Amino acid sequence: MQIDTIRLTGMLPRVFVSESIPVSDVWRSDLTFRRGEYYRVEAASGGGKSSMCAYIFGSRIDYEGTLRFNDTDVAGFSIDKWQELRRRNLAYLPQELSLFPELTAMQNIVLKNSLTNHVETGRIEEWLHELGIDSRRDYPVGRMSIGQQQRVGIIRSLCQPFDFILLDEPVSHLDEDNNRKAARMIMDEASRQGAGIIATSVGNHLLIEESITLKL
Repeated sequence: MQIDTIRLTGMLPRVFVSESIPVSDVWRSDLTFRRGEYYRVEAASGGGKSSMCAYIFGSRIDYEGTLRFNDTDVAGFSIDKWQELRRRNLAYLPQELSLFPELTAMQNIVLKNSLTNHVETGRIEEWLHELGIDSRRDYPVGRMSIGQQQRVGIIRSLCQPFDFILLDEPVSHLDEDNNRKAARMIMDEASRQGAGIIATSVGNHLLIEESITLKL
């Protein structure tokens, strides 16, 4: 199954149902994300950007409304279906990164890549060098700075095929130079696969031009 569109119709986190929320391009709207496009979703802290990513990834279902991949309501998907989609169609970098702190940077990346066999080891080494963390490849990520951990997480998220990549505040702790390098890396891989990018931000946003900006 190739995902060409992700459509959110009348979607709202259940925790917001009894609240008066500001006008949003996402919540209580009819929004379609299209494969091959780049979307920047801007929100204040607590606006639900992490919830939106988790809903699309299928790790949370506490929402009102409808979520469709192409024309299919995801509410009927089995666990096996979601696992398949996460291996082949949906890449995800959560805000909390979900790295294993006792494993090294390289071990965290290779662990993901071993499930997909998507990227050559040499390419991973190039990415580590490009983002300036090749000298930390054998350090436990728990001993790395948050910015270094974000760069490990970005590389790991690219180690699979995808139609869409979800990036929740991926560069919040990166300087402009590393932001641009990470953005170019993500854009190059998304372009190679003809994939869409959905990146959230509360301030420091992924520096990719020609983005479609949405407000939560």
